[in-house]
Amino acid sequence: MQTLAKGANAPLPPGPVAVRVSAGAAVDVSALLVTASGMVRGDADFVFYNQPEAPGVRYRPDGVDVEPAAVEPAVEKVVVTASLDTGTFGTLGPLRLDVAVGGVPVAVFEPGGLGAETALLCVEVYRRGQQWKVRAVGQGYASGLAGIATDFGITVEDEPVPVPTPKVTLDKGRVSLEKRQTVSLTKGGAPALRRVAMGLGWDPAARGRSVDLDASAILVGTDGRKADAVWFMSKQALDGRVQHSGDNLTGHGAGDDETITVDLEGLPGSVAAIVFVVNSFQGQEFTAVAGAYCRLVDLASGAELVRFDLTESAPRTGVVMSVLRRAGAAWEMTAIGEFHDGRSARSMFGVAEEVVRGLT
Repeated sequence: MQTLAKGANAPLPPGPVAVRVSAGAAVDVSALLVTASGMVRGDADFVFYNQPEAPGVRYRPDGVDVEPAAVEPAVEKVVVTASLDTGTFGTLGPLRLDVAVGGVPVAVFEPGGLGAETALLCVEVYRRGQQWKVRAVGQGYASGLAGIATDFGITVEDEPVPVPTPKVTLDKGRVSLEKRQTVSLTKGGAPALRRVAMGLGWDPAARGRSVDLDASAILVGTDGRKADAVWFMSKQALDGRVQHSGDNLTGHGAGDDETITVDLEGLPGSVAAIVFVVNSFQGQEFTAVAGAYCRLVDLASGAELVRFDLTESAPRTGVVMSVLRRAGAAWEMTAIGEFHDGRSARSMFGVAEEVVRGLT
């Protein structure tokens, strides 16, 4: 493996390229597909968490995957960037870029000398004739990701002033959520919820077939990082304050397929949110799934409080269903319904952190 200095390059052997970013705190990774003009062709050439794919390029929470053979001929290089929501790279701590081909490490780059920058051109994977190479860039921007996007020809519009929408409450009884809608888990005059269960269910889209999905809960701390998780191989967290019911291998039958119970009252203050995800460990895609839902039940009364029905599907192996998040002394639930690639809870840790960051 070759250690690259800023500006240095190294040839890449044939095969799929994986660029991974590791840092002392959470960073947002993205990629730009750049033509011979030094610019992108349009917004579709910007790959990030909300637009995770372009031909030959795929976003991951911890980096970017490039399949050189599938990159369009007009694209001469894929520029991998990292940016921060808060703070600067000068205070971030160590930053490291690892490049591997077919799982074999090829190069590493550790940018240095950073200060007030909030966004960084990390490395670029580029063509030289029939050869693909990687170059260590390490160019910082104090103007953030917007500065990078503008330099490469992406139009950055001023963010519209958000129009506040009234938060749904439980005052009128059971609530059915739509995607990205939030409900406050409070009811006027009623005591705070103590113990709840998140029931998750699904069915095979094709009659007679089985679909093996796994529900998990990822606990995110007040520092924005994964603190713990429960899934079918690890059914308890925090001394049983969060518990998993066990694995359903087929998806057949009425009612919840898997249930995760949460002792809200007993959770330590260091837990800021719980992200509920569903994955296909066997690699089945959600186009093979029908009727996926999640529902929140008050264990004291047995009453269903909130339900979210997933009406979409995608050829991906994971989905973030919903989030329970602290709101002062109470809790709230947000329906998410976003698809990602990931066959296990572990593969969704970074996704969960990003989802929670997006809600704050």
